[in-house]
Amino acid sequence: MESWKSHVRAELFHRDCRQRDPFSGLFDKVSRLEEMLDFHIKLWQGSSKENGSSKCPDKGGTLYLRVNEVEFLNQQLKQKISDLTSNIYLKEAELQYCHSQVARYRTEAVLLAQGASCLKSDLEEYEYQLECQSKELTALRLEHNTLREELAATKLQKEQLLDRWLEEKKEEAERINKHNATQERWQRLTGRLKKRYRGRSRPTPCAANSSSDIKPTEPKI
Repeated sequence: MESWKSHVRAELFHRDCRQRDPFSGLFDKVSRLEEMLDFHIKLWQGSSKENGSSKCPDKGGTLYLRVNEVEFLNQQLKQKISDLTSNIYLKEAELQYCHSQVARYRTEAVLLAQGASCLKSDLEEYEYQLECQSKELTALRLEHNTLREELAATKLQKEQLLDRWLEEKKEEAERINKHNATQERWQRLTGRLKKRYRGRSRPTPCAANSSSDIKPTEPKI
């Protein structure tokens, strides 16, 4: 039983969802019937005043009522036609405005698409330039690292050469000092030997004549 009620409730809910205004047609019919009733009452009142009695009219009166009803319906139709015509003109104006808006938006869309394509091409170019610059930066970094390593090796080699040069200069100075010391000792020794030789080679007064022809010779060292 509960399932049947829930089914009916669901169907009613779906019907209300499908039909936005479920009683619109009924309201329209009621309003039309009210208008016809008011029209018939006015006609009956008019006919009763003309005939001077409130009795039911004959066939001629019924025909008169029908003719007036037809005229009333024709007036309503004319009014509806005029309203529909004005609505059509209004809808056409709105449609033209919508077409103009669509054309404007389409033009803007084309311009935006062109701008997007230009921006895309610029972006691709910038990406290519960035890639090239990144490659150049990588190469420059490698070259910089290589140059730094070479500079470090050159500094080390310079320090080593400077140490060797200082060591050689030190050894050369030591050799020069040793040579100078040897020369100085040799000169002192030579001066002593010369003094001794001179002291020995002085002639005596008795042997001056005999030794005048003899040349002194330096001793070999």
